[in-house]
Amino acid sequence: MDLIDFEAALAIAKGTKGKTHLLLGNGFSIALKPDIFTYNSLFSKANFSAHPEVQKVFERLDTTDFEQVVYTLEQAAQILTCYLPSQEQTKEQMKADALRLKEILVETIAGNHPPRPYSITEDQYASCTRFLKPFLDSGSIYTLNYDILLYWTLMNAKDQNLINFDDGFRSDPADEDAEYVVWDNGNAHGQNVHYLHGALHLFDAGHQLRKYTWNRTDIPLVEQSRKAISDGAFPLFVSEGSTEKKMTKISHSGYLHKALRSFSSIGGSLFIHGLSLAPNDEHILQRIERGKVQQVFVGIHGDPNADHNQRIIARANRLSSNRAYGSLKVHYYSSSSASVWG
Repeated sequence: MDLIDFEAALAIAKGTKGKTHLLLGNGFSIALKPDIFTYNSLFSKANFSAHPEVQKVFERLDTTDFEQVVYTLEQAAQILTCYLPSQEQTKEQMKADALRLKEILVETIAGNHPPRPYSITEDQYASCTRFLKPFLDSGSIYTLNYDILLYWTLMNAKDQNLINFDDGFRSDPADEDAEYVVWDNGNAHGQNVHYLHGALHLFDAGHQLRKYTWNRTDIPLVEQSRKAISDGAFPLFVSEGSTEKKMTKISHSGYLHKALRSFSSIGGSLFIHGLSLAPNDEHILQRIERGKVQQVFVGIHGDPNADHNQRIIARANRLSSNRAYGSLKVHYYSSSSASVWG
């Protein structure tokens, strides 16, 4: 199979009726930091060596959701001595493990992410901005990544008046000077950047979804994360292994659910960059099959005849054959020709 280059793919999309959208997968981040982002979940990088019993709780609950395990430990500690009065020590151990798990979460986030925006060079920002701009000019960007490389790039470009974007977050009406901004569901009609699986800078504070920003605090991510978690907030991200469990997580979040609805409603052209089209992405792929997108451009990294790329191509072809409404044309482009990070 011969791959077209990225610019040729863009030209085809521009010649087709409708907007042009982008769906980003982990390959977007791997291209910049392959030593950091080549992993499937936070759970796979978390260090439980000093707390093997906590890892067993994850296994028993069949989850990789840190928040769920913390909640379970805390609730179990509340009622344990009602049934086993002699287990006061175990109760205290559960409470301590819940606190330690929060710290493990922060350490894992901090340990697997560049610490500050200037970890990326200006040349890299410029290349990435050139890659992203056509999609913001025409349509929307959807990302499955929870890292903040996209956010940093967008903010860098916005500061230079190179692009405009709207992620739906506004100043908190109750506290205009807060160190965070909040998602304004009722005033986010122009939103064109969506984190389909959440992100490390988005925290669920119960009554509102908060986005922590570098330019309001100049505080490194690890410190903001530690403070937010100590205040009872957790990063909003979907780290479940199966597509069914991902959907359960998404359906219980107003932000995530609306982001997925937005993705499901798009038409025109869709570029898929850095995504392996694996089984745990089925909840996303099925939205394309049931949707109104007229053509899909799938980025292929390396030899298209390699086994992993053949699996991607086979699944992408099924997007067309499984189409529930209208026709869907599938194209393939060389992802390296996009020169995302220069």
